Formats: sequence, C-alpha cells, structure tokens
Amino acid sequence: MKSWGMAAGLVLLVAAAVVEDGHAIEPENMQRSAAERALMQGDVDAAVAGLRGYLSANPKDGQAHFLLCRAFYSEDLADAAVGECEAAMNDLSSNSEAQDWLGRACGQKAQGAGYIAGYRLAHRVQAAFERAVEIDPKNGSAVDDLAEYYIAAPSIIGGGIDKAIALADRELKLTPQAAHRTYALAAEANKDYTRAEAEFRAAVMVGFRAEAWADLGHYYARRRQFDDAVAALRKCMEADKQMDYAVVDAASILMEIDRVPELSEHLLRGYLEGRSKSDDAPAFKVHLQLGRLLEKKGDKAGAKIEFDAALAQVHDYGAAKKALQSL
Repeated sequence: MKSWGMAAGLVLLVAAAVVEDGHAIEPENMQRSAAERALMQGDVDAAVAGLRGYLSANPKDGQAHFLLCRAFYSEDLADAAVGECEAAMNDLSSNSEAQDWLGRACGQKAQGAGYIAGYRLAHRVQAAFERAVEIDPKNGSAVDDLAEYYIAAPSIIGGGIDKAIALADRELKLTPQAAHRTYALAAEANKDYTRAEAEFRAAVMVGFRAEAWADLGHYYARRRQFDDAVAALRKCMEADKQMDYAVVDAASILMEIDRVPELSEHLLRGYLEGRSKSDDAPAFKVHLQLGRLLEKKGDKAGAKIEFDAALAQVHDYGAAKKALQSL
C-alpha cells in the first residue's frame, strides 16, 4: 500500500512520464501522460486531479476528456463519464476506442435512468457501439460490446440475436476470437448449449488467449459445471503470463462459484503486484475484492489493509467505506 499522498504520488508519476516507449514527451503533455499512468494504476483521485488541472489550461483536448470519462466510469459516476466522453467527441469522433467508451458510459447511465430516459440512452449506446465497429472493424472490444448489446437488448431498442449473428459473420475473418465469442453468446441465448460450448472453445483455439479461457470458464460457471469452470480458469492463469485484467476476471468467477479461494487470492495479488494494471480492472476495485476475500477467510487485519488501499486511491469509495465499517 502506498505511504505517500495523492500529490506526491502524482509528482512521481510526472517524473516517470518524461520518457515513454523511448520517446521524449512534450512538456505540455506531461501532466496528461502522468494522469493516464495514474488511471492505469487505479489511482483515480490523482488521475482526476491531474486531468482537471491539465484541462483548465487545455479545455479542448479530446484525449484528456476521454481519459477523464474513463476515470469517472471506473467510479460508477455515469453522468460525469457521459459528459466527458461527449466533450471528447469534439476531437475524437472518428476514434473507435472513444466511441466504444461513450457507449459504455451511456449504458452505465441508462442502468439508473427511468423508462423514457433509458430508452433514449439505449439508442445512444447502440449508435456508439456500431460507430466504434464501423470505424475499426478490428476493434475486438467494440465488437464484444456491440454483440452483447444486440443479444441483451429487446428489439424495440435495436437488439436481436439475428443482428449478433450477422455481426459475427462479418467479423469472422477480421476478429475471429470476438466472432466465435459472439456466436457462443447467441447460441447460449437460444439455449443451444452444445453449439455455445463449441464456439467458446473455438474462441480459445484462435490464440489460446487468457480472456478466451476466462469466457469459457464463465460459461461453465453459468452452466454449473464447476469442475470444468475451474479447469478453464486455471488455463486462463497459465496463458496470462503478464497477470493482466483477465486474471481478475478469473478470480471474480471463482469467487462467484465459491471455488479454490486460494487461487483467487493468488490471482488478485498477482495483478496488484504486477505491471499490467489498467482501467479494464481498476486496482481500487481489486483491492476491495481481495479485502472481501480475506475477510471471508477470517483475516480481518489483511482485509483492512486492502480496504484502506482502495480508499487511498479513491478517497470517497463508498463500497470500501462500508466494508471497513462492517469489519
């Protein structure tokens, strides 16, 4: 756990950002780069402070607004996230990743909206995801998001399993892992479990990537095939040498099915101690996860350390505050 404050931590991040990938960063971008590094490490308070300071002098910088959108999204601050992603569109309307995150932010906001507002937001989610895939058909994350939208949403707001299958047909040669995942989710929605398992396995076979193993493990967990789920999640760990966000997904699934808690702890600690953290699995949320796991096994002192670590990164993190109070 960090022993320095937010300001001091940001100073160190600025110093580390002077050179990135062997190239000097322009001085005016150092603050933005430092804030991005803070966001990837889960230090959201530092990221938000840095980005707000940068934007006060560079209010039209779309990349900074985009990063702030992602920071707010990680905190489940949907209104703020949507506002920042919308501001980013002034610069980044042709950026596939930015469009994908706009769709995610609108989806997050829609979850807490009423019927009429939710209906309008749903169409914005669909439009943003579709635009993200249109801009870059090889953006597998955007393909995944659009496929999930089509499968989950009713037809009145643009959903449809047939649309998901058509998307997979178009993507099969471009992003085969995402395409097979889409076929699998569509088959599962149609209760064709034999086809679903085959397609999740086909997604694994594309490149034996950790996230594909995690998807297969999650499928088995949903089918209550717990031994198969654990086996697939162990394969996820073996495939993920960098210990990135995929191992957090694996740990989360193991915790959901209440299997092999020692493996979950190993995966969560490996992620937090590693160098592959990102906002795909915000570190402050992983600290909370680990703390709850430790609390469950009776290690209240260890749990407190993790809850405190979460609050050191996001000082007003309600879930961590509540967890501390319940110890």
